[in-house]
Amino acid sequence: MPVKIRLQRHGKKGKPFYWVVAADSRSKRDGKFLEKLGTYNPNTNPATINLDVDSSVKWLQNGAQPTDTARAILSYKGVMLKNHLLGGVRKGALTEEQVEEKFSAWLAEKEKGIQAKVDGLDKAKADAKAKALEAEKEANEKRIAAALPEVEEEATSAEAAEAPAEEATEAVEAAAEEAPATEASAEEE
Repeated sequence: MPVKIRLQRHGKKGKPFYWVVAADSRSKRDGKFLEKLGTYNPNTNPATINLDVDSSVKWLQNGAQPTDTARAILSYKGVMLKNHLLGGVRKGALTEEQVEEKFSAWLAEKEKGIQAKVDGLDKAKADAKAKALEAEKEANEKRIAAALPEVEEEATSAEAAEAPAEEATEAVEAAAEEAPATEASAEEE
């Protein structure tokens, strides 16, 4: 039975989530599988990969062929390296302790690289947030500066409007005094 290590799609539309499985190559993509080796979530940055390294190596040593994407994932997690190093043990070039030492050193280096990427993404996110805050402060200052002259103009125009208003009220009062006199003279006639 030809065995493939491949991805089985799960999740919803636009949000894929994959299982890494060992399956018969003749079975459907999302059909029956022999063993679940791990998961792969490409929706996060960096992508989240959980993989059982020992089971994956066992399947590779038994002749399972990974698909291109599965090979990239296995390589990223060090499964292909461990399989290669264990091939050296079978040939007598390495011992089990040397393999574990080399693999642990490789994992530590890989973890540093991943952590550096996460730190870089966090720093970029913080910088973008600070830049947005600065832009917002600048926009608020411009808005306040633009509103101040209008307030001053309104205050000046209000003072100017008060003077003509006082004159208008005096004119109305004078007209009111003249009106009864005019009515009285109209009644006399």
